[in-house]
Amino acid sequence: MAPRTMMAPHDITRLLQQWSTGDREALDRLMPLVYAELRRVAVRRLRRERSGRSVEPTALVHELYLRLVDQRDASWQNRAHFFGVAAQLMRRILVDHARARLTDKRGGAVTLVPLDPGADLPGDAADERAVADVLAVNQVLDRLSAQDADQGRIVELRFFAGLTVEEMAHVLGRSPRTVKREWRLARAWLHRELGLESGG
Repeated sequence: MAPRTMMAPHDITRLLQQWSTGDREALDRLMPLVYAELRRVAVRRLRRERSGRSVEPTALVHELYLRLVDQRDASWQNRAHFFGVAAQLMRRILVDHARARLTDKRGGAVTLVPLDPGADLPGDAADERAVADVLAVNQVLDRLSAQDADQGRIVELRFFAGLTVEEMAHVLGRSPRTVKREWRLARAWLHRELGLESGG
């Protein structure tokens, strides 16, 4: 049998649903299948940090795995739902690590990253110059989510999980065009709130 690095979405959905009903073996079969994708997301996200990494990709995925295990009572809908929850958990982990660095007795610095590193949206090259503190983005994101939950979700998926427009569209069940439009609006709002130049 040929090695399978990717499983069909319906197969992952089936394993998630089995896991939801208490089948521990389903989780054991699922994690090797999604590990590579989760690690790819972690690598892409963490290579953006400009003041030293707060956590390594493998450690981030392992911590994410431990938090996912605690989600076993979740009623998993499908692969997109799984990766959406993974993005939320990744945000919490990165924020926790950023807070820990700030309180480090050696006076750890804030973690600065580009507000949007993607190259698949017009104008993103200019945004490579715009950096923001992970904790500041987290705080502003809470305010954005309170006034527009959809845009808040897009920022969470983009900034904290590092998903591409196509990946976000899949998770959200939207068209890439809609996601691009909403991201542009959310990004402009974030720039204003964080006091960053819009980058054109």
